[in-house]
Amino acid sequence: MQTKYPAIVREAALEKAHIFWGDEMGLRSTHQTGTTWGEKGKTPVVRKSGNRFSCNMLSAITNHGRMSFMVFSGKFIASVFIQFLDRLIRHNAGRKVFLIVDRHRVHRSAKVSEWVEAHSKDIKLFFLPAYSPELNPDELLNNAAKAGVSSKVRAKDQSELQAALRSYLRSSQRRPERIKSFFKGKHVRYAQAA
Repeated sequence: MQTKYPAIVREAALEKAHIFWGDEMGLRSTHQTGTTWGEKGKTPVVRKSGNRFSCNMLSAITNHGRMSFMVFSGKFIASVFIQFLDRLIRHNAGRKVFLIVDRHRVHRSAKVSEWVEAHSKDIKLFFLPAYSPELNPDELLNNAAKAGVSSKVRAKDQSELQAALRSYLRSSQRRPERIKSFFKGKHVRYAQAA
């Protein structure tokens, strides 16, 4: 926070790059959040489908309130991450992207490294220290998305869950102040300035 991030900020200023923080998450039909009520002495029951299904999301946010995301099913593998990186580049209209991510094995895979090297004029990856998810503001978006989707919708199948997640993320995308608020947490305040 004292040396590496300030160096990234200086390099981004020189290259006129946008700094994004990225992460991935999974959302399951069995996820329960929030509170409910019940009669005294009786266990509250939350009715939902007995089916188990999930969907996944990749997202990247900036401290200026911008967000890109991709909802997908299946495993998080290098080709999925590369598809997201390609979309992130295209959505930034010719400005270089500096993407700060955790040390997930997919982020550091040979296939991703080769792709990033081939697109080095458009994108550069930086890695957070190991075992430090609290330093990634995008983790706060993940938490908000899980709570926002799970508390409002009891999806009957995977397509409903994906639609609810996309709806929540599009709504957040239209609210830059909401995205900026993810940079106000105790451990991520270092990322507010850039």
